[in-house]
Amino acid sequence: MTAVLPEHGIISPRRRRIYRGRGRRRKAAVFHLHQVEIRNEIMTGRRVAIHTLGCRLNHAESTLLADRLREAGYSVVAWGEPADVGVVHTCTVTREADAKSRQMIRRFIRHNPGAVVAVLGCYAQRAADTLAQIEGVQLILGNAEKMNLVERLRELEQSGRNQPMIVRPVPRRETFQLPWVDSGFPVHRRVDLKIQDGCDDMCAFCVIPFARGRSRSRDARDAVAEAVSLTRRGARELVFTGVNIGDYQDGDIDLVALTDRVAEAAAGARLRISSIEPSAVSRALLERMADPAHPLVPFLHVPLQSGSDRILAAMKRDHTAAFFLELLRAAADRLPGAGFGTDVMAGFPGETDADFEETLALLAASPVDYAHVFPYSERPGTATSRMPGDRVPPEVIGKRVDALLTFSRNRRRRFVERSVGREYCVLFETLEDGYWVGYTEHYLRVGVPDRGLNLRNRFGWVRVEKPALNWAWGNLLEVLDSWRKPVPVRPESRDAIRSTL
Repeated sequence: MTAVLPEHGIISPRRRRIYRGRGRRRKAAVFHLHQVEIRNEIMTGRRVAIHTLGCRLNHAESTLLADRLREAGYSVVAWGEPADVGVVHTCTVTREADAKSRQMIRRFIRHNPGAVVAVLGCYAQRAADTLAQIEGVQLILGNAEKMNLVERLRELEQSGRNQPMIVRPVPRRETFQLPWVDSGFPVHRRVDLKIQDGCDDMCAFCVIPFARGRSRSRDARDAVAEAVSLTRRGARELVFTGVNIGDYQDGDIDLVALTDRVAEAAAGARLRISSIEPSAVSRALLERMADPAHPLVPFLHVPLQSGSDRILAAMKRDHTAAFFLELLRAAADRLPGAGFGTDVMAGFPGETDADFEETLALLAASPVDYAHVFPYSERPGTATSRMPGDRVPPEVIGKRVDALLTFSRNRRRRFVERSVGREYCVLFETLEDGYWVGYTEHYLRVGVPDRGLNLRNRFGWVRVEKPALNWAWGNLLEVLDSWRKPVPVRPESRDAIRSTL
């Protein structure tokens, strides 16, 4: 910032008035102006910490923001380290997420008195007035504005505001681009590629369409260009991410066509689809996963929510229990050895014991390898919040959650057991307790003993030997320069999956 000295006085950027006179008063004004200049000169050398709550999409956006902050001259430090700026990227999918967002904000303020505090994301979009009442919060940005964090921080620094700055316009329904940084830091692990935002499905329990707006897709050229940049910076796996990525459509380019374009432009990286709705899983998508020459991995995470058609209808889901089961069985037949995950909710209003037993039975009959389990959380403004009828008691919800978690643990164990003796391509990411750990293409976490070779962000051909507590133990057979798509082998255990919990 360059100070402007008027002909008859000094303008204070903080107070926006002209100081006149001489002596001590004028010296104080000159000193204050000098301090403002220094503050703005060093602003871009300040330490910023980012804490991200919630979904993969939030984390993808936080990665972009970190790159933008570094490009602007900020030093991005780990959450928990002393910082001059704290950024809390919030979630609002449950009451617990709201509470945790507030907790993280207050914790940062308590440990970093006087720091700038910026709150972003879904909870900021829906509850800005609540957040503004937390003493120390200075900047609140909704989902349509949060990617302008750097510009808003500069504006905040120069304004000297006494009240929080709140910017949360309604997201516009149009194709968008993202402010990604081509000169960003090197990539040493799987990285998310945001391709879509918002949702049109309006499930009765879901607050996300109110927080993120309606479905909209990223400009395909922009997405491909970032994919190329990420692979050039070292990314070996790109995960297509959004709220409802099956809705992706930029002109005549749908999700499958986008994977083809990224596969061609960003050669060398394997591609993964994050969560996708059952109705959006197409034959063409499965064909890409099965194609040995295509980098799309054989993995699907498909939300179920309930195995009861009565509850699915009340939830306003666009699929039936039978459709979900037939889809995953068909996918398992087409993709032998693939990995399958799902989301399940316990305690939706009106869910009876019989409804819940239908969910357990459907999961037991499916090829699902794990389940993310969520207790129902009522969200103001959703259709369910206005729905008459009995709420499931918390203690009953807790028991149902425990039963679903038991199912998921058992299926994860079988997931490992059926992989024992088979060979996979693992992308190693971290060194943990003397083991290099990473993921196979079908999303099995595998660790191999550290033999003094740096395997970070490298592919390895691995034979799975036996189950372990947090991953499967493997034997490294070969370090690979590029991903090798294994020949699919039909696991015998999956042909007979009809077991009880």
